[in-house]
Amino acid sequence: MEKFDKKEIDLKVKENLPFKHHWHNQFHLEMPFGLINDPNGLTKLGDTYHIFFQWNPLGVVHKNKCWAHTTTKDFINYTTPELSLYPTDIHDKDGCYSGCGTIENNSIRVLYTCNSKDENNVRTPAQRFGTLQSDGLVKKEEIVVEKNPAGYTAHFRDPNLFEVHGVRHFVIGVQRENETGTALIYREDGNNWKNLGELKTDYKNFGFMWECPGLVNFGDEWILIFSPQGLKEEEYQYQNIYQAGYIAGKMSLDSMEMFHGKFYELDKGFDFYAPQVLHDGNRKILFGWMGMPDKDDEYPTGDEGWKFSLTMPRDLELKKGKIYSKPADEIKKLRKSSVDIKEKSSEIKKSLNKCSESDLNFKLNDSKKINLTLKYSDEQTEIIFDKMTQSVTIDRSKMKLGGKGQRKFKVYADEELNLKMFVDRTAIEIFFQDGEEVATFFVFPKEDIEPELIISSDSAVGVEGKIYELGRFNFE
Repeated sequence: MEKFDKKEIDLKVKENLPFKHHWHNQFHLEMPFGLINDPNGLTKLGDTYHIFFQWNPLGVVHKNKCWAHTTTKDFINYTTPELSLYPTDIHDKDGCYSGCGTIENNSIRVLYTCNSKDENNVRTPAQRFGTLQSDGLVKKEEIVVEKNPAGYTAHFRDPNLFEVHGVRHFVIGVQRENETGTALIYREDGNNWKNLGELKTDYKNFGFMWECPGLVNFGDEWILIFSPQGLKEEEYQYQNIYQAGYIAGKMSLDSMEMFHGKFYELDKGFDFYAPQVLHDGNRKILFGWMGMPDKDDEYPTGDEGWKFSLTMPRDLELKKGKIYSKPADEIKKLRKSSVDIKEKSSEIKKSLNKCSESDLNFKLNDSKKINLTLKYSDEQTEIIFDKMTQSVTIDRSKMKLGGKGQRKFKVYADEELNLKMFVDRTAIEIFFQDGEEVATFFVFPKEDIEPELIISSDSAVGVEGKIYELGRFNFE
């Protein structure tokens, strides 16, 4: 088990903020060194949001899983992230895996998966509570589930708390012994937690593992968010190695089942996984991990000592069984100068700042295809809408570094297409049709330059909107 020096690690983080390398993002949470992944423990206490996330401060590989912690009141100004939870004992010596946060007695508590392996590499997962202390560390406390139950493998992780009729439960991702994924529900019963069994869905054989589940209610409707691994790629969906999405409908814990619609992906880009929702009253705020497991060679920042980001915070709305995502309104506070666009042409060129937001509406007219090109000198990424197939293609094949390839997904647009495109130094998030679809991905331009946005179409298209220069997050 590695040794972790919190004081030394925290000082190193502080000394390396603000970021200096031209690939470091300015309005996406990331770390100056090490590897980050899943958002964890998202909680609000008073007027302060608490954001934890997985972090390996000792390298850029998926080992030494710790939790980092930061707080914010406005999603713009953050406390300097610090090491908050790390392996210390026999239960979590092989990693503090993902989990959730909650409020008890006016304190932040977390529930996470402890990972421990024996000399034969056999894993024993345990679910443990802890309480955030004034020194920034999580004090590890009671273990509530000591190991995986019979009938399931040791792929048993990522508990997420929720309440029904005032009683606490948690949902957890598991793998059956026949190597199919599902989710179990546990209910608090005095000082114990009772396994209620599987939450039955229509997806009996849907990947080999369900990671990072979460049950979120919108009034009397529920969504089950989860990240299934092992789905077969299709032309317009399931195109990443692993997916992240949800099913929506009614849920009964009496019959232990969901009455739901189809599985929808939450994001159709290259780099989105393991999302978690922060509950702020009726407001549901999602963060995702910008990255993808088992694709480490697609992220050249590893050669500079760090990997991955979190997404911007997104507000979720459930409409007719479908989640709509939009960037949190607080992000508007980053806006600086702006340029108005109101043109009708088959080609429009606009310079972007290194950090920008493009809020655009297209009157399609007779146009059948619109191409948005982000041009970085002799490199480019293309976002193409094809009206004849009602689809969007994102093509990174003309970038020199990082992941390449295409992602294709359906977007319905008859007379108008609208999008909000956020371009950070390497992180890009695009919201289509008021957030009905979202695509998140990285690009790694070789040169430290401002990109050019080129809008072209097969006939004149009306474009109206604004392009904003965006500032950066502040750490204090």
